[in-house]
Amino acid sequence: MTVRVGELRPSQLLHTFGVGAVVDLPGFAAMVLGLDDWERARCQPLAEERLLAAVRQRLGAQVETLVAPPRPTGAGDLLPALDEDPHVGVPVAPFPRWMRCQRCDALLHLRSSLVQLKADPYRPEKTRFVHVNCSRPAMSRRGPLPSTMIPARFVVACERGHLDDFSWLEFVHRDRPVCADAHLTLREMGVSGEAADVEIRCTSCDTARRMADAFGTDADLPACRGRRPHLRDFDPEKCAAPLRTLLLGASNSWFGLTLSALAIPEAADPLDQLVEDAWGTLKDVDAVGVLGFLRRQGLLGDLARHGDAEIWAAIQRRRVGGPAQAQGMDLKAPEWQVLSDPAHAPFGVDFRVRAVPPPSRYAAVIERVILAERLREVSALVGFTRVQSPYDLGGPEGPPEGARAPLARTPPAFVPASEVRGEGIFVQLSEVAVANWISTQAERERDLREAHRRWYQQRGVDEAPPFEGMRLVLVHSLAHALMRQLSLECGYAPASLRERLYAREAGEPGGPMAGFLLYTAAPDSEGTLGGLVALGAPEPLERHLDAALEDMRLCASDPLCAEHHPVRDGTSLHIAACHACMFAPETSCEKGNRYLDRGVLVDTVAGSVGAFFR
Repeated sequence: MTVRVGELRPSQLLHTFGVGAVVDLPGFAAMVLGLDDWERARCQPLAEERLLAAVRQRLGAQVETLVAPPRPTGAGDLLPALDEDPHVGVPVAPFPRWMRCQRCDALLHLRSSLVQLKADPYRPEKTRFVHVNCSRPAMSRRGPLPSTMIPARFVVACERGHLDDFSWLEFVHRDRPVCADAHLTLREMGVSGEAADVEIRCTSCDTARRMADAFGTDADLPACRGRRPHLRDFDPEKCAAPLRTLLLGASNSWFGLTLSALAIPEAADPLDQLVEDAWGTLKDVDAVGVLGFLRRQGLLGDLARHGDAEIWAAIQRRRVGGPAQAQGMDLKAPEWQVLSDPAHAPFGVDFRVRAVPPPSRYAAVIERVILAERLREVSALVGFTRVQSPYDLGGPEGPPEGARAPLARTPPAFVPASEVRGEGIFVQLSEVAVANWISTQAERERDLREAHRRWYQQRGVDEAPPFEGMRLVLVHSLAHALMRQLSLECGYAPASLRERLYAREAGEPGGPMAGFLLYTAAPDSEGTLGGLVALGAPEPLERHLDAALEDMRLCASDPLCAEHHPVRDGTSLHIAACHACMFAPETSCEKGNRYLDRGVLVDTVAGSVGAFFR
């Protein structure tokens, strides 16, 4: 049976509840299924050739397009029961498949005849599972009410991306044979919710066990079966990774691996750029007459002000020439080239930049400030990990092949993507000042390099990614300091601001780079309101830089924060940084709050280490 059970925003299907993630709905929990079960015909294509090229390099040349997740037309929003197509959307399946009755504490599998799905066609969010013949039902004047069942709140997972139901029957019986007619209950003996207070009991043989035995290094758990519930199969390769017990909805049960790119203009001619932006719709146009049909359907957008013959000629040019920057995996080099040289950058509908003078007091260290009045960012989901984040397993290039869970049973022909539009401030540091400063940071770099090596060694990564150097630490730390300060006045919450870092040495592709883009974006087609760009003018930016650097001198956790050592005080990938001074929300930071040090910006209570800003 197909029923609608809830709603998600398109961006959530990439960054929070993507393929393989568990969505906690009001009535039960559901697993987002793999791309094999998606209706591609209902997915709107998204055009971004540079990002598509990067996705193909990661997943294979068979990837044809990026698509927005399927969504209903909205015709049945007021009366869902009368909607002609209620199953339009992202397919999900109930997971975990063990449910607990809220009234009698019975623990039952969904295949049990005592568990039934009760769908509400008028209120999809009220769809739930009920316990038939509950021994302690709630009573009303009309008789007993159906007892609602909720998901069992424990699952097991491994670092290779496998996820499975907790083995309740085997766990409670331990070394004893499982009862032929086992009846399980799950009771919380205290009010704390701790695992030590959760008791699993088999009433058939009166055997009980506490959930505390399922946690820790000596947890009594079976071998991993390689289950992939989002693909509805088991991994054909035998999995030797140890299982770990996780709470349902735990943050480490799903880490999305995404690639993102700014939509930068690739054509000098405005019409050619419009065709490039709409290429997902126009790539299958095989005759000029098709354009007339698209025009009548209102699908041409900004192209509608051009004639069909002009559009057809631009389509032919696009097919012959191809995208100018779609080759290779490097997503940031073309962006740096455009942002660092705005005078020669062609404008587009979703790309508009303007250079302003850098703050006068910082002219020696800041070479260029660019106001990005309009930006478009496209992100694509290419996989996910469990237990450990992609950055913990493989750095900027993502996790090794074995740790990244696939999105489909076969190599996918499309991947889910989303687009947002917004504004930002680009700051480019003086290359001379950065190079001179790096030459004074040998000791600090040695400490971070050793911490970097130990970090990946402790996580079992055989080939650690290369350490990106003190240039990244400087750029990243300044981006965080300024981002925290700007959020106080720009009108956007700290979690709404994001950073995009550009830090490469002269010998690296596209280098040297030393700068960052702070931006905010929204899924609305009109983007944002301009509150961030307004603070990039010379006087406001100078004021905010002054305040940001002054705040970095002293932290509420000093002297512990300022004197933190990345190796001596336990392996970490930051020095003088913590939640009280530098850490940003998870959605804002490109590096997971690693490689930060306010000591490289200004002198702290720990003393001077040759700060960049004097």
